[in-house]
Amino acid sequence: MLTSEATVETEHPGRYLTQLSKHASKMGANRLHRPRSHAGGGEPPEMRGAEWSGTDGTVTLNWGHWTMHAAPGTLTLRAEADSEENLRRIQDLVTARLEKIGRRDRLTVNWQPASPRGRGEP
Repeated sequence: MLTSEATVETEHPGRYLTQLSKHASKMGANRLHRPRSHAGGGEPPEMRGAEWSGTDGTVTLNWGHWTMHAAPGTLTLRAEADSEENLRRIQDLVTARLEKIGRRDRLTVNWQPASPRGRGEP
């Protein structure tokens, strides 16, 4: 799996985690939802599941998945996919939505290749 991470500085990480998760869950419920600027066009993702709490969330698509973790002052995003194209599509989708909902707080998302997780890490 190819993996990337982004750490977004914000005073409201839990709020943004919840908003991203709710938006993603609606993608699967509403068949008319068509991502316009998400993922650079092409076919929209197939939603497979979204689960979240106040501090952690996971969204699974046919392209791969992303996880979120809210900690004081930061929202950590981690995207995983089986190809560079799908990883980029997930990054683009998450970035576009988070920067849109976080425009008042001027949120920016900068993805970096992730280091492999050690055994026992979330």
